[in-house]
Amino acid sequence: MNQPVVNIIALSAADIPAYAEVIRKSFATVAREFDLTKENCPMHPSFVTNEQLRERCKEGYVPFGLFADGKLAGFVALTDKGDGVYMMNSVSILPEYRHFGCGKALLEFCKTKVKEWGGRKLELDLVEENTVLKNWYTANGFVHTGTERFPNLPVTVGYMKWTVPE
Repeated sequence: MNQPVVNIIALSAADIPAYAEVIRKSFATVAREFDLTKENCPMHPSFVTNEQLRERCKEGYVPFGLFADGKLAGFVALTDKGDGVYMMNSVSILPEYRHFGCGKALLEFCKTKVKEWGGRKLELDLVEENTVLKNWYTANGFVHTGTERFPNLPVTVGYMKWTVPE
């Protein structure tokens, strides 16, 4: 595949079925790699339901879709945590669109949005053991801020943040 033409736009409730599928397919690769199942990690994005996404939108989850050559190929949501801090949720790129700059485009889009909205920080969480992804975020300006181990999860949750430059 050649470098796709990318466009990122706000999504609506009507788009939930389409972007839910992008999230599930994108995170399925992580679930397989780390042996995550509905039983041992039910809240992992690879198992998200349309209804869960509907509820998140009511709670301030702002969804955006990345379209590559006109096809919904990526997703991200931003949530205002207050005090200028935004959470980046469910960063998703369909496997066939990875390594073409789509993830970087989504990341830069989120940084720009946070700046436009007057934010000062962008945070995310990830599977701490996913060193490839953690290193990618580090290479894109994020700083590792800690980890948390939950007794009901088979993986460690890692936290990272990016601070808006002054």
